[in-house]
Amino acid sequence: MNSLFNDDKGVCRLETLRNLDEKIVSAIEKVRVLREEKVSLEKKVRDLEELLNEKNMEIEGLKTEKTSVKGQIEELLSELESIEL
Repeated sequence: MNSLFNDDKGVCRLETLRNLDEKIVSAIEKVRVLREEKVSLEKKVRDLEELLNEKNMEIEGLKTEKTSVKGQIEELLSELESIEL
């Protein structure tokens, strides 16, 4: 007898449906968690990219300052050399 509750092998179809339902619910929960993790990781990436840009700008500023200081030192050394002559 083939019905909603038993198949040809005597396995309870209702139990099979319950197992399938549990697997679907579990898969949906995993997808939800993964989406939340994705959103969190995307925010971390944006934050780190912003920090990297800030640090790059800071480095550029320091390079400019270094060049300026180097120029000033070279001028002072040149003045000292002219005084010693």
